[in-house]
Amino acid sequence: MLSSDVVVIGGGQAGLSAAYYLRRAGIGHVVLDAQPSPGGAWPHMWNSLRLFSIARHSSLPGWPMPPHQDGYPTAQHAVDYLTAYEKRYDVPVRRPVQVTAVSRHDDGLLVHTDTETWSAKHVISATGTWWRPFRPLMDLPVRQLHTADYRDPIEFAGHNVVVVGGGNSGAQIAADLLPHTELTWMTRRPPRYMPDEIDGKALFDIASRRAEGVGELGDIVAVPSVREARDSGLLTATPMNTRTLADADVVIWCTGFRPSLGHLAPLRLRDSEGRVAVDGTSAVEEPRLHLLGYGSWTGPASATLIGVGPTAKATIAKIAR
Repeated sequence: MLSSDVVVIGGGQAGLSAAYYLRRAGIGHVVLDAQPSPGGAWPHMWNSLRLFSIARHSSLPGWPMPPHQDGYPTAQHAVDYLTAYEKRYDVPVRRPVQVTAVSRHDDGLLVHTDTETWSAKHVISATGTWWRPFRPLMDLPVRQLHTADYRDPIEFAGHNVVVVGGGNSGAQIAADLLPHTELTWMTRRPPRYMPDEIDGKALFDIASRRAEGVGELGDIVAVPSVREARDSGLLTATPMNTRTLADADVVIWCTGFRPSLGHLAPLRLRDSEGRVAVDGTSAVEEPRLHLLGYGSWTGPASATLIGVGPTAKATIAKIAR
């Protein structure tokens, strides 16, 4: 059996932020990442994706993201940054390592993987949500995909495509497909665009000040591609319609994700909604377990590049105490 003071599960932006502050605090740690290469979920994003903020407002602790030539960085730019960040701080990552379970053991926790078992005084779960897409169960005679499956509009050129979802991914993917397909964009309510001047930095600042979050501002950040399609009058949403869904060639569900927490099942911490109650970032029923980077549930804007740092800092401070 291997051992470490802290085992971090997940090598994406949340795991790297935790490793940065663990290193500063002089706390022994290891990062177990299921992916074969750095970047967390970013290598799996669609090709045209743009971050909500310019590079300097999309940075992890300690080292700013290098500028991007087009202003709003691409997903690949984020991958390159996270790869360099990992090397810069010599993060002790082991990959690919699939964590299968976390269980209690004496005065610590055991982290079970597909190849080995680790003993730790504290465990930080930073697995994010990308690996657990929410797919509506609809029996349709068409090809059905999710945001997590989408890469490039050329694959769907000339097809009748329905994009379902009134959030950022729905708007960005609909705008991406618009020039290439016969597109229908379906939303449960009329799209709510945030003011054009709102970007990721502003959203983080607002979320940090307001307990109710940023929901009342809108659901969609008007990044340049979305703004252009909206202002052209071509990006318009229609109400949900089952017949239109059934008549499509392809339906792309942009219906969000759920926290990827299956590895915590042996601890029996989930409530009726499948979440783990946390005080700050520590699990209420298991204070040696810390959840990082799952959204406002585990810290203001903690699922974003700019937002995960403060929560990671607070988490490591708690572990150090």
